[in-house]
Amino acid sequence: MSYVEAPKSPKNGRLFLDLPAQGDDRAALILHRSSRSYLVLNRFPYNPGHLLAVPFRAVVDLAELTAAERADLMDTIVLGQAVLRAALRPDGFNVGFNFGAAAGGSIPHLHAHIVPRWNGDTNFMPVLGQTRLLPQALESTYDRLVAVLPGARRAAGGPRKAGGRKPGRRASA
Repeated sequence: MSYVEAPKSPKNGRLFLDLPAQGDDRAALILHRSSRSYLVLNRFPYNPGHLLAVPFRAVVDLAELTAAERADLMDTIVLGQAVLRAALRPDGFNVGFNFGAAAGGSIPHLHAHIVPRWNGDTNFMPVLGQTRLLPQALESTYDRLVAVLPGARRAAGGPRKAGGRKPGRRASA
């Protein structure tokens, strides 16, 4: 119920700039920060564990990212999949990008969705009732994902430095 009753974020188009600036990664549901992007739990998920990979710099198209930003964003997506595999053991993933406000609701800031999928996970609620069910509180999902993050970093290609993270802003369980 806390998820259903929670106030919705203001639609000012700056959400992906404001989240990392909060200074509290757990409250913002940010799991990981690299030097150029971050991984955050989606507050309005399609499935439990639905993550977003977001570049720190606000752009609306992949072509606007530098080569280093594109590589970093892809590494962040791979890390997100590794975290979800370790914590939730999905059968597969849907990964897709939102470009501009039309694709991302009111957020004109490029971001990638990483949606864990399980065999048979589509049910009648989203199809007929246009309603999503979330069987676990976001904070519980966050704790479960952040607990496997060190091992997932190794599985995603070795230890990763958390460049871009400011002192005192570490994600913790």
